[in-house]
Amino acid sequence: MADLIRLLTRAQKLLRAAADEAMSAHGVRIGQNLVLEVLWERDGLSPGELAARLNVTTPTVVNTATRLVNDGLIERRPDPTDRRLVRLYLTEKARAAEAPITEARRNLADHALATLTEEEREVMAVALQKIIDRMQSPPTPT
Repeated sequence: MADLIRLLTRAQKLLRAAADEAMSAHGVRIGQNLVLEVLWERDGLSPGELAARLNVTTPTVVNTATRLVNDGLIERRPDPTDRRLVRLYLTEKARAAEAPITEARRNLADHALATLTEEEREVMAVALQKIIDRMQSPPTPT
């Protein structure tokens, strides 16, 4: 079993490094692309709404959003009905980056999965989702 954990860890590190390189070519760091992808689907979310969709903490989204604001990719605007809330909106720069970033991610996935059959891809997706679900649930008492 330890070999499987070692393999998963190694694969994750290699994929993360390749994704970071692919994203940086478009002025985006790994992780920032995930925030952008959610906003490409639904612009104007609050940091809390984004955090819930990404299954991360709100402070993580706030920190990432600050970097994206500094890079000119998103802007913060007050919520029109509740001035205590802020909403995150894509800039034109971020909208223009959607197609190249989507293509870069597609190319990365194609490269990473090129030697797997369709059946192997499906089995791996199911297995990884099961691992994710299990690791997100509380540990069972022994």
